Formats: sequence, structure tokens, C-alpha cells
Amino acid sequence: MASTASREKHVSAEVLRGLARHLNSLGEDDKSTRKRALESIKRETVDKKLSAVALQELFSALLKPLLKCLSDPMERCREIAILLISEFIRCVPEPQESLPYLMPCLAQRFGDKELLEPAEELRLSATRMLSLTVEVCGKQLAPYLNEMMNILQRTVVDPFPDVKRESCKCTVNFAKCVPEHFHMQAESLVKPLMQTIAHQHSKVRVSVIEATGTVIQFGTGKNVDDVLSHLAQRLFDDSPQVRKAVTVVVGDWLLNLPDRYSYFHKVTPLLLSGLTDEIPEIRLLAADLWRRVGAQWEKENEDDLKDKMDFLLTPPPFYPPGVERPGLGCRELVVRNLYRLVPAISHDLTDWLVPTRVRTSQLLSVLLLHAEDHSTQHLQPLLALLYRACTDSERDVVHNCLAAAKQLGTFVPPEVFLKLLLDHVNAPSSASYPWSALMVLCAVLGGCPKALLVPHLRQVADTLAQPEVCQEYHQVAYLEQLLACVDALLRQCGSECGAVSLQLLQVLVTVQSLSTEPHVSQKALESTQILCEVQGLGSVTELYRQHVAQLLDWQSASVDSLSIYSPQRLQIHIIVVQSGPVIGEFMSQLMPLLCKWLHPGQDQEIRMNILTMLAKLLLDAGNTLDSQGFFRDGFENFLSEVIFPNLSWLSGRSAAALRTAALSCLLALLHGGAVTPQQVLAMELPLTSGLALWMKEESPMSRLLACRSQSVILKLVGSSLSAQTLNRIYPSLLSRLDDSSEDVRREALQALGLWFSCLGSNYDTQLCASDLRFVFQQLLLHLDDADSSVQDRALEVLMAGSRVVPNLVKKETEAVRAKHRSVRYCDRLLQHIDSIGQQSAH
Repeated sequence: MASTASREKHVSAEVLRGLARHLNSLGEDDKSTRKRALESIKRETVDKKLSAVALQELFSALLKPLLKCLSDPMERCREIAILLISEFIRCVPEPQESLPYLMPCLAQRFGDKELLEPAEELRLSATRMLSLTVEVCGKQLAPYLNEMMNILQRTVVDPFPDVKRESCKCTVNFAKCVPEHFHMQAESLVKPLMQTIAHQHSKVRVSVIEATGTVIQFGTGKNVDDVLSHLAQRLFDDSPQVRKAVTVVVGDWLLNLPDRYSYFHKVTPLLLSGLTDEIPEIRLLAADLWRRVGAQWEKENEDDLKDKMDFLLTPPPFYPPGVERPGLGCRELVVRNLYRLVPAISHDLTDWLVPTRVRTSQLLSVLLLHAEDHSTQHLQPLLALLYRACTDSERDVVHNCLAAAKQLGTFVPPEVFLKLLLDHVNAPSSASYPWSALMVLCAVLGGCPKALLVPHLRQVADTLAQPEVCQEYHQVAYLEQLLACVDALLRQCGSECGAVSLQLLQVLVTVQSLSTEPHVSQKALESTQILCEVQGLGSVTELYRQHVAQLLDWQSASVDSLSIYSPQRLQIHIIVVQSGPVIGEFMSQLMPLLCKWLHPGQDQEIRMNILTMLAKLLLDAGNTLDSQGFFRDGFENFLSEVIFPNLSWLSGRSAAALRTAALSCLLALLHGGAVTPQQVLAMELPLTSGLALWMKEESPMSRLLACRSQSVILKLVGSSLSAQTLNRIYPSLLSRLDDSSEDVRREALQALGLWFSCLGSNYDTQLCASDLRFVFQQLLLHLDDADSSVQDRALEVLMAGSRVVPNLVKKETEAVRAKHRSVRYCDRLLQHIDSIGQQSAH
């Protein structure tokens, strides 16, 4: 051995003698000379694969000259020097002997505040050399803690990304090599690491996160708060590798951080956020780490958990199906820190960044799944943050928070959450978003088990049916949430909803009456159908048969306070229309209501709406109001108490519009089959007298409706009318032949044609010759009308009259023929009269 050592020393001495000239050349001014000298040294030493002992001797002799070359003006010289030193450190058996010279030199060159090395590739090589030094020297670097920290602080923030990564790698290795000393200055690395954690390169961010984890792990533990917010931001990173690195780091802290019990409430949310990551690998990693954290905590606190370990291992009776229950340790960790986590969740749900709010809302669901029934004691702040979150503009935030609310419904007893929720439904705290409480209620009801919810079904339904809840707000979003609550009850309780069928139907009727959006009305109709199905009813009309009496009582309770803004004016429309033929069974209740709604003292617009509704119903009276024949029994009262009072003349456009609506209702009544001819005859005097007056209305539509009503009366009972009544009818019709409206003129002509058809045996043509003469004279005048359609129609009416008294018509026609411009019409009329005479002769 001695001979081998002496031989190695001899070899190294020989090499050194050969290098003497090259070492002298390192001080030359010529940069090419210095470069050739360094290349020669490299060839004669590390390239020759000398023994480790020989290299050790050479390294000791060459170290100082090589370190001087680190400051050489020529980049290539600095590069060769770094390469030589690195190779010596890698190959020599005792590299720590170089540390007294190497570390101060590196600290001066690469740890200074000013950037002394301009070449980024050389800074990278030097950092790699430092990493190599840490790797081979290990604990021997403890005396050089200051130098190491100075270098790392500078290289972590180096402009070159690869230098940052290598520096982070070096930091991790150094901390693990000298843990007894590293903690004394670990804090100094926190600031530069946090300056670099948001670097644009994802690989750099990963390296910084890993280095941060190690620095905190081997530090004093005082800087956790300084880095948590930065790590939390990295949970929203676009790179899955970055998010994975955060998950690994926080999981390791929860398992191994010496002071982890002080930071459970701060670090746990970061790991739990990984459970909802979009990447399956990260979700599985986070779940495995969390499981290990819970198991370790459970083992460390076994004495405290002894009772719970014996009795709380069985899942609650209504645990969400298909969801794996977290371990006892995991649940206890969340429960014991929930009072700290809820305020933090509430704060982050109002963050201005959308990703933060989305991730926080996902975390809320995870926390409530762990908390189970322990969330009861935090219910009020939880509901408050849910109300606010449901108004978020981001759909994912709302969706996640509603999923969390559903879990509250699963774990919190309904008597508890309903006490708080229903108060808020009755009196929303936000005037801008009154539907937020309904959204939360719907979600909570959706999670509540049927067996627990049914005893409180009436309480919920009564609240929803209260006027201040279902009638106060008209926004589409509010109505949609009302429907959602009804659907939740129907879905959760099924046939049990029969006990609150009336209240639910009241809500559905109100929603339809207030909605201005077709899709909302359609959804309410669908919910009404479901309400029928859960009760085993065959149709919606059967449902109404069950409740119409109560619904009419419901309407009558507010009839005295009815106004144009009251929803009741629209509710009655929904009830009457959707109940179909069933409403005919309850005319005894409906008729007094109609009389009150249509009283002359009531608001004109309300009366107009009700009359318009009645007009539509009366057109098909047999399938609506008169399905049982009860309506016609009150025909005379309906006319005298409802229709006629609303046809009284008052000045103003609104009053005129009201009379038009009343006339349309009268026409529908006469035309829809709800009255018999005998009933019309009994009212012939007020009807014919009134129509004569209403044909003089300013509104063309009113005059048209009056003419049509007269036509219907003539069709129904014309042949039974007395000559006196018939003679009372025609003057008003003749006056309409000169009407400004063409439609009214045509309708008046049609009514006159019907009038002639009503002149039967009870009409004495001799006695009434003067009346007939006057009618014919007026009609003959209109054979010269400017409108050819009026001429044609007047001719048809005259032809109809000629069948009654042909001689009189012929006489009057011949008397005016010469004066007519349209002689052809007179000739056609005379020919028609002659043909009638010939037919009579035969």
C-alpha cells in the first residue's frame, strides 16, 4: 500500500511538473494563451483518467489557480475552469478538502447581489457544480451555511429558468444533508422562492413548489403562513404537474411537519381541494394522502377517539348512495377545524377571481361531506354564505353550492334547517336577489330523506303558499325557484303530497298567473300534471274538481282588496280556464265573485280583464261555465247584474273599451249556447233597446259587436218576436248603413237580411206598410253606394224583402229607377220580383 501511495504521488508530481508552464500561462494577458493553458491542464489531468489519489493531489495544487480563472474575462476560460473543478469534485475521494477555498469563491462570484457572471449557461454550470458539491460533501457543508444560503438566495431568482430549477434542486438536497443547521437560515429562502413561484415556465413552478415544501419542512415552521396563499394560488394553475406538486407538498406537511397540529386548519383545505381536481391522477393522489393523514391522526389520538371508534364507524342511516364515507380521522380533523374553516370559505366565496370562487365552492361540498351532522352547529353561517353564493354570476359556483346545500339536507334534521330557512324565505334579506333563499331551500329539500321530510311537509307547503312568498315577487328567477321547490316536494314525498295538494296547486296557479315567460308557464303546467299523477288522478280537471271550491274561497277572501296590481285578477283566469267543465259545477260560488269583480265601482281595467275572460269561456259554454246547465239558470241575473251595468255610458276611452269588452261578452253569451230562446224572449225589451243604443257607440268595434249581437238574437228568436219589437229593431240597423266602418255596414246589411226572414205570419204587412216602405227606400238608396260589395249586399237584402211584399218593393223600385245611377241593380231586382210573381202564378 505504501508503495502504491508513493507511486501515485510520484505520478502527480510528474504531472504537476509538466503543468508548471501551463500554470504560469494562466497569468498571461493574452486570452488565447490562457485558454490553451486550461485546455492543456484538462488534457493532462481529468481527461487521462488518473487515479483518485493522484487527482486528489493534483486538485489540491490546482484549486486556487482554477478558482482565479472563474473571474477570467474570457467566457471560454471560465467555462473550462468550472468544468475542471466539477470533474475534480466528482472524482476525488475527499472533495471536502476543497471547501475552505471553493465555497467563499462561489459565494463571492454567484452569491453577490450584483450579477457578476453574465453568461447564463456558465451560471447554470456553476449551480450544477454546487449541486454536485452538496451531493458529494453532504454534512461537511454545515460550516458553510451562510455561503450556501447567499448563493441559493441569488440563484433562485436568477433570470435563467434552468438556473432557477437547478437552484431549487440544490436547496432540497442541501436541506436534507444538514437538517440540524438548515433551519437556522431557512427563512431567508422563503422570499426569493415566493418571488419565483409564479414563473411563466411550469417546470420552474414545480421546482419552486418542491423546494418550498422542503424549506418549510426543515425550517422553523414559522413561515407556513407566508407561503400558504402562494400555494393556494397554484391550485388554480393551468398545469396539472404544478397542481400535483402542491398536493404532494401539502400532503407531506400534514404527515410530517413537526408543528402540523398548529396548521391543520390552514393546510387541510389545500389538500382537500385536490379531491375535486379535474385530473383523475391528482384526485387519486389527494385521496390517498388524505386517507393517510386521517389514519395517522387517528392513531396519534387513539385515546381521545376510543368511544367514537366503537360507535361511529357505521354510516348514518340516510348516507348519500354511491359515496365513499371518509375515515374517522379525516372526519374528525374537519369537524374540529370547521369553526375556523367556515369563515374562510365565506370570505373566499366573495373573491373577485372566478377560479377562486369555483374551487372554494367545490371545497365546501367536501367539507360538509366530512362534517356530516356536525354542520348543524354551524348552520346559520353556512346558510348565510349559501344565500350569497347562489347569487353568483358564475354558474359553476351556484351549482357547487347547491350540491353543498343538498348535503345539509341529508345530514341536518329538517326541524333545524326549516326553522332558519323558512324565516328567510318569508323575509328575504336581499331585495335584489329574493330567490336565493328559495334556491337553497329547494336544494336542501332535495337532499332530505322522505321519512324525515314528510312530517314537515305541511309546514313547507303552507310557507310557499303564503301571499308574501308566492305573490310578492314577479321576477322570472323567483318564479322558477318557486316551481323548483314544488318539484322538490313532489319528487321527495310523492303520494304524501296529497295532504298539501291545495297549497301546491295555489303556488302553481300563482306562478302561471304572474309569469310572462312561456317556458315558466309550461313548467308550471308540467308540475300540475305531476301533482295529479302522484295522487293517482287521471287529469288536471280531476285535480281541480278536488279543490275548486277551496280555490274560489281563496279568491273571495281577497276580493274586497282587489286592485289592478293584484295577482288574484290573473289567478281566477287560470283557475276557471284550467278547470274546464268542472267550473260549471261550482257556479253558485263563482257567480257572486263575478258580480263583485264586475261591480261598477271596481277598477275598469280589472272589469275589462274579467269580461274578456268570460267572453272566451262563453264561446264554449257547454264545456266551461254551463257544463252542468247551472249558468243558464242565472242568465237574467247575469245580464242585469253583470253585463248591463258595464254597458252604461261614461265618458273616456277606458269606459269605451270596457263597453266593448262587455259587448263581446254579450255576443259570446248569445252565440255560445248558454241561453235558451225562451230566456232571450224574456229579456227581449232590454236587449233590443240596449242594442239600439250601443249601435251608436263611438268605437267601431262596439258598433260591430252590437250589430252581430242583434243578428244572433234574430237567428235565435226572430220568428217569435212581435211586430212591435221587429219595428223597434230596424231603425238602428238602417242607421248603420252609413257607418264609417265597412265591417259595420256589412254586418248591418246581414242583420237586415235576417230581419226580413223573421217577418212571418204574425207580422201584418198591411198594417206595417209604412215601416216596410221606409226600409225599402233606405236600401234602394244604397244600390248607388260607392262600394260595390255594399251594392251587392243591399240587392240581396231587397230580394229577401221582395219575397215578403213583392208589390211594394216593385213599386218603390220603379219609382226611383230613373234616378239611379246603377240602373242595372234596379233591373235585376225587378226581374227577380217578376220571377217571384211567375212562380206564384204557377
